[in-house]
Amino acid sequence: MKTTVWTISFFLSFGTLFAQDSTAVEKAMAYQQHLNKEFSEPKTSPLPEEKIAKFDGLPFFEIEEELIFEAEFFRTPNESPFAMATTTGGENMFVKYGEVYFSIDGKEYTLNIYQSQRLSADPAYANYLFVPFTDLTNGKTTYGGGRYLDLYIPEGETILLDFNRAYNPYCAYNAKYSCPIPPAENHLEIPIKAGVKYEKH
Repeated sequence: MKTTVWTISFFLSFGTLFAQDSTAVEKAMAYQQHLNKEFSEPKTSPLPEEKIAKFDGLPFFEIEEELIFEAEFFRTPNESPFAMATTTGGENMFVKYGEVYFSIDGKEYTLNIYQSQRLSADPAYANYLFVPFTDLTNGKTTYGGGRYLDLYIPEGETILLDFNRAYNPYCAYNAKYSCPIPPAENHLEIPIKAGVKYEKH
């Protein structure tokens, strides 16, 4: 059976790592260190067992402060749940929770933010939001199927959007995982050179 859990447990455990006075760059560095730790430990790594012992760190882009945004967040409370296709031909139920607006090199962009219907019923994941996206690095320096960002529901009208925390779905490393496929509306016509790169294993 294909497992449908990608990196949710990683994200929630990581959310407590950051000190309130840490800079954005320090937070991005801490993210990278924690992600490497997750990949190196058998209990949390998505890598096949025979590759864990050889793992010596994920490839990352240089941390880009210009790709960290206190972005405008717009809630969309009247959306209906929909089935997001997965890499193994299945479906996971999500609802569009909101939209995030940001600007890169003077051009405006929008990404849809989703909430898992299954996970939202669990108090431990009630504040979890999911941003699957594609960009012009896919299939070149990043995974061809796109990457993900994990967020929490904000209290106000802005949300921290840090592309240095963009990561590859677990199915990029191990065929046993079934991962959501980023919807077409979350394609960015720009290369996002931040976060985790991809090297074929």
